[in-house]
Amino acid sequence: MYDNPWMYNGNNFTSDLIADYVSFVYCITNTVTNKKYIGKKSFYARKYKVVKKKRKKLTVESDWQTYYGSNEILVNDAATLGTDKFSRVILRLCKSKGEASYFEAKEQFAVDAVLSVNYYNNWISVRVRKSHMSHIKLVSE
Repeated sequence: MYDNPWMYNGNNFTSDLIADYVSFVYCITNTVTNKKYIGKKSFYARKYKVVKKKRKKLTVESDWQTYYGSNEILVNDAATLGTDKFSRVILRLCKSKGEASYFEAKEQFAVDAVLSVNYYNNWISVRVRKSHMSHIKLVSE
């Protein structure tokens, strides 16, 4: 178990709860300054291994359990202050990378993360097709 686990719905989130989810949208909060970061992370990563002189693709669990975001300032703060000064909350579990991209951007825009000094987020980049979201009920007008 890690010192500072990911939380989901008020409970510790562990590998055995991943089920058929591919990634998640999260919020990391610096509990000293209350500054936040909204991002997404995949549960799995691709790795390559040479077997009988052939390159083989493998899917392995990513570093999600020890992950503290991709923002350089956030990562430096976690290293300087200590990871115990940060809370890590999973906002949404996602069944596709496209779904994670959509909901990450939606959360970032909802709080004006790029415009706010209360967020570590520096940029928002998203590219999602409707077909990436086919398993989610579409909203009717």
